[in-house]
Amino acid sequence: MIGTEAALETVSFYVNGKWEAAGSRPVLPVTNPATGAAIAQVAYASAADVDRTVQAAHAAYLKWREVPVVERVQPFFRYKALLEKHANDLAAALTAENGKTVDDARMEVRRAIQMVEVACGMPSLMMGDSLNDVSSGIDSHTIRQPIGVCVGITPFNFPAMVPMWMWPFAIACGNTFVLKPSEKVPMTPTMATTLLHQAGLPEGVFNLIHGDKIAVDALLHHPLVRAVSFVGSTPVAKYIYQTAAAEGKRVQALGGAKNHLVVMPDADLPKSVDAIIGSAFGAAGERCLAGSVLVAVGEVADPLLKLLAEKVSAMKVGDGSQQGVDMGPLVTKDHKTRVEGYIDKGVAEGATPLLDGRAVKCEGEGFFLGPTIFDNVRPEMTIAREEIFGPVLSVIRVKTLDEAITLVNSSRFGNATSIFTGSGKAAREYSSRVEAGMVGINIGVAAPMAFFPFAGWKNSFFGDLHAHGKDAVMFYTEQKVLMTRWF
Repeated sequence: MIGTEAALETVSFYVNGKWEAAGSRPVLPVTNPATGAAIAQVAYASAADVDRTVQAAHAAYLKWREVPVVERVQPFFRYKALLEKHANDLAAALTAENGKTVDDARMEVRRAIQMVEVACGMPSLMMGDSLNDVSSGIDSHTIRQPIGVCVGITPFNFPAMVPMWMWPFAIACGNTFVLKPSEKVPMTPTMATTLLHQAGLPEGVFNLIHGDKIAVDALLHHPLVRAVSFVGSTPVAKYIYQTAAAEGKRVQALGGAKNHLVVMPDADLPKSVDAIIGSAFGAAGERCLAGSVLVAVGEVADPLLKLLAEKVSAMKVGDGSQQGVDMGPLVTKDHKTRVEGYIDKGVAEGATPLLDGRAVKCEGEGFFLGPTIFDNVRPEMTIAREEIFGPVLSVIRVKTLDEAITLVNSSRFGNATSIFTGSGKAAREYSSRVEAGMVGINIGVAAPMAFFPFAGWKNSFFGDLHAHGKDAVMFYTEQKVLMTRWF
C-alpha cells in the first residue's frame, strides 16, 4: 500500500484484495492546504491498470452475486465498528489533505458511517412485491438482482462521505465496485479501504485506483462496467453522463449548484444567521450544498446584514487541525486564485463588499481566504449566477416572497435551497413552488440523511435515480417480474 520515495508516502492501488506498489507509474504530490507542503504522493493509473482492475472486479462479481444478501451485509457490520473505532484518525487524515476543520471532518465521517448503517439493511431494502391470483391460478412477484461492476468517481470536498454514498449500497446489492477518488485527496479513501480490508470483504469485491482523466475515460468506456456514479462540477457531470450513457451504462452524475437562502421578515434572526454562516462558510464554502446567495425579503435586509457581518467578522480562519479555528483553507493554490478572481469580478461588476476575504492574513504558506460578503448584488452578475465553490456570499434584496421564488427558479441549477421564516404558510408555499430537489425550512444545509435520496434538479443532476436512499437500491439493481402458474 505505502512505499517511501523522496521521504513521502506513496499512495497506490487496492486491487483484487491486495495493495500494490506504485512501481514505475507516474506520481504527483498530495498537498496539505494549510501549509502548502507536500504530505504524500499518489500514483496515477493507466488504461491498462483500469482494464486489469475491472476484469478482477467482474470475476469477483460472478461469485459475489450468488452470496445470500444476509451474508453480504455481514462485513458491513464489522466495517461500521472499525469506522467508529478509527473515526478520529479518518477525520485527521481528511483535515490534513482537504483543509476543513476537525469538527467538519468528524461530522463528515459520521455521515459516512450512516451510509454503511443503511446498507446493512439491504435484506429489507431489496425486497420485491408479490400478488397472488393476478389471473386465474397465476401469481406474480418481482425481484431485484445486481447488475455487475459499478464505478464511483468522487470529488475532493468529501473524501470520506461521498464514496460511501455509492459503494456500500452497490456491494450490499450484490455488485462489485471500483472507486476512483479525487487525486487531490487520496489518503482518506485509502485509510477507509484499509479498514474495509480488515472487515473481511472478499477479494475483488471492492477496488481502489487513483488517477486523472485517463483513468476516468478508461472506466467510462470499459465494456464490463455497468453503472457509473459521479459527483463534481456540472461540466464534468454532463460529460460523464453523456459519455457513459452513450455506452449503454447507467449513470447518476451529480453536478454543481447555486443554492439560495431566503430570509423572511419574520425569521428568527440570531438562529437564522448562525445557520447561514454554517451554510455559506462551513467547509470554506467548498460543498455543493453551500448557501451562496442570500435573498433578503423586505425590511429584514439591514438588520440581517448587520448581525451577519458582526458574527462573520469574528470568525477565525486558519489551520483546520487547530482548536478554535472556524474555517480552514481552500483545497489548492489554484482554487484559491480562482475564487479570488470571482471576488475581483464582483467588485468590477458593482457589488458592494461588506467583508473582503482577501484582506484576511494567516501564518504560513497555506491557501487561506477569509469569508466574503457582497451586498447589492444583481441577479445578472457573475457572482450571482456561477458556482464559486468558496467562501463567498452574495446578497440580493427583494421585496416579496413571490419575487424571491422567481429569482431562485431563474437559476440553471436546482440542487438545494432554504427559507427562514416563522410562517407555516410562507414555508409551505416556498417548498411547493421552488424548483430545487432539496428544500430546507429554517435549516442552512438541507442535506438528506442516508435513507433519503440526494435529490438535485436541473443542471445539478444528470440521470434518473439519485444517490443513496431507496434510489440507490434501484440504481444498483435490475427489477425482474415473474409470472407463475402450476399445473
